[in-house]
Amino acid sequence: MAQIKPFCGIRPRRDLADRIAALPYDVYSRGEARKEVAREPLSFLKVDRAETQFPPDMDIYAECVYEKARDTLTQMLRQGEFIRDDTACYYLYEQKMAGHCQTGIVGCAFIDDYINQIIKKHENTREEKEQDRFRHIDICGMQTGPIFLAYRADDALKTLTAEVKREEPETAFHSSDGVEHRVWVIRDGERIRRIEELFAGIESIYIADGHHRAASAVKVGLKRRSEHPGYDGSEPFNYFLSVLFPDDELQILAYNRVLLDVGELTPGELPDRMREKFTVEGPFAHVVCPSRKGEFGFYDASGWYRLEVLPECRSDDPVEGLDVAILQREVLEPLFHMEDPRTDPRIDFVGGIRGLKELERRVHQDAKAAFALYPTSIEELFAVADAGRLMPPKSTWFEPKLRSGLFLHSLEE
Repeated sequence: MAQIKPFCGIRPRRDLADRIAALPYDVYSRGEARKEVAREPLSFLKVDRAETQFPPDMDIYAECVYEKARDTLTQMLRQGEFIRDDTACYYLYEQKMAGHCQTGIVGCAFIDDYINQIIKKHENTREEKEQDRFRHIDICGMQTGPIFLAYRADDALKTLTAEVKREEPETAFHSSDGVEHRVWVIRDGERIRRIEELFAGIESIYIADGHHRAASAVKVGLKRRSEHPGYDGSEPFNYFLSVLFPDDELQILAYNRVLLDVGELTPGELPDRMREKFTVEGPFAHVVCPSRKGEFGFYDASGWYRLEVLPECRSDDPVEGLDVAILQREVLEPLFHMEDPRTDPRIDFVGGIRGLKELERRVHQDAKAAFALYPTSIEELFAVADAGRLMPPKSTWFEPKLRSGLFLHSLEE
């Protein structure tokens, strides 16, 4: 079924891994990225966001920005800041954060599995974001940010993973956000054969995070196939860098919403407007954190409210039954005519890692109201993808985030 191949990884030197490893490029605003590269000159963000090495008004999509990314990466390789494994390996990548632990297998996924929907998506992508990563991968000749994939847990893979983790990791460090990272290299031929065989028996794999990076990597692979008509499928450009996690180890946080404009509604009026579709309790002085599916927290200048969607507004449909879809269908569209939250300037999205106090801060700073959501489950994500459907935008926030720069996959070998 799924083809997950070992590869000759390019990895940071052990003593530099904590300085090089960086959060994904799209986690940072432009200003935040500049500050991070200034704080840590070795941060891989200077490759993933090479505009940080230009004046602040530089066009981030200019050709010279991608060329700078390539040249910076080449310089880091020449200076010995990375090592290259001379044989194809798998890798284990463990992350621990606040009592949560997840361990993924790092390998390369086959682009045809994406095309044929063995690797399933649940989000739409935007052309300009695809083109950005397409040019980055193509000009650098390197995949620098792994795709976050998930699969239904497999006992044999868990057993093998546990065996490897009893050995000493090759790399271990704590990042500045408190996440512990450990990496093992799997060089043993029998283990490699077994991992490849076990993934070949898995029917479906799911993109958890990294839809734009995946789509871009596939497009680069197809471009290079057209440039090499004699390709046989073994070339590195036929694969994209991935970390694959069992579903029972993943942690999805809420993806909350703030409204920057509520029209003429005054504080406390919006909860009353929602009573036709929700039971409403409040206001409360304390934070309201949703405790189950169908429950929402709402905050404006009048306080916190607990909302629960009425039974007749629920749905068994894998998409329409999502809490993010209920909020969109029963509140944002009818009350504010927000047809497309991806482009509507009146709404903003706040990852659950920032906590509910961040919603209060936003309302007191630049927003008018905020909704706290119950997290989408991995089972809901799988159900949407299995149905060939797409989730509403900003439905899931995975934590901890994979680091860029810990594993590089060259397309040139």
